[in-house]
Amino acid sequence: MPHMRIISRKTLKDFWDRHPDAQQSLQAWYDDARHAEWKSPAEIKSTYRNASFIANNRVVFNIKGNRYRLITAIQYQHGIVYIRFVGSHKEYETIDAAAI
Repeated sequence: MPHMRIISRKTLKDFWDRHPDAQQSLQAWYDDARHAEWKSPAEIKSTYRNASFIANNRVVFNIKGNRYRLITAIQYQHGIVYIRFVGSHKEYETIDAAAI
């Protein structure tokens, strides 16, 4: 059964090691994404209604009630999700989400 490849889980783990309150939410997202078969933004939106879609195939997920943000770059045709950024809402405000 095809599923999404997440590159890389280590980025998430390193973050939750520094922010233990994010661990459960990030692990739940990882498990959902790993078992997903996303072929389009609409398929993500059906599960994650608050996901934001921005330039360069970037998808922004709200983590732990929007306390944290997770930015991914998704190659739908290859089933790959690249973790581009995970951080606090404040840290998110200082980056260019479409370019990261």
